[in-house]
Amino acid sequence: MAGRIDKRERAAAFRVRLAQAMQQSGTTQSALARAIGVDRSTISQLLGDEGARLPNGHLVGECAGALGVSADWLLSLSDRRESAAELLAGSLSLTEAPRALIDERIFAWHQEAAGYKIRHVPAALPDMLKTREILEWEYSPHLGRTAGQAIGASQDRLEWMRSSGSDYEIAMPVTELRDFAQASGYYEGVPAAARQAQLEHLLALHDQLYPRLRVYLFDSRRLYSAPVTIFGPLLCAFYVGGHYLAFRDRNRIAAFTGHFDRLVRETEMSARDVPGFLRGLLGGLRVGPMA
Repeated sequence: MAGRIDKRERAAAFRVRLAQAMQQSGTTQSALARAIGVDRSTISQLLGDEGARLPNGHLVGECAGALGVSADWLLSLSDRRESAAELLAGSLSLTEAPRALIDERIFAWHQEAAGYKIRHVPAALPDMLKTREILEWEYSPHLGRTAGQAIGASQDRLEWMRSSGSDYEIAMPVTELRDFAQASGYYEGVPAAARQAQLEHLLALHDQLYPRLRVYLFDSRRLYSAPVTIFGPLLCAFYVGGHYLAFRDRNRIAAFTGHFDRLVRETEMSARDVPGFLRGLLGGLRVGPMA
């Protein structure tokens, strides 16, 4: 509760909330007394005292811990019943991130945030923008004989994401696309024809989806970002290699949104500049009959 409360009213509210917590948890006076190490008469006094006196903080904390509620809630300092541990667990989660295409957890987050703006800093080229050839090159070693089925299923989900009504802003290092075009670093061994087809696919998607899809390229020598996706005001999830670290706390979401906005403000190439950059990469890559 926000405002100041008269001491007598706060004491009366404490008695009501203590009784509610006991009733909802099925805890008797005797059971609560045993749990916190006091006489049953102490609990009776807490529930029946009509005066303005509140119990000491230690006793309030012990009651809150035994009943699984917040001490602040018992004292009318908060309207949230949950304990601090429960609030933390609800605002922060660690979820396994399998080496697969659009796993169930990340897809569920996209569904939950349908219609909101989704901001994304990918670990590599974004999966939702990749051609089938690049998906097969990247994921087949991990998926084995099921690669074809997994990629087919993933493309259905990627198509859903593209048509979900969400606006997508993607910020990535400009070196990511340069490395891809040159088959260097992570992309060593990608055939030239597959790289050309992928860059042409990115151009086509830009024409189809802009401005709902906006790609920004930043200079990673000046700015750094871990892989992160911010799902509107609902949550943000960091990819930490094998796991997603997800936050639902609004203050943290706002902070990471501000981080993304800085990437966009200080971008080396805005969304309008990206097609020209892609055409420049293609100019040095044309192969075979696709030239």
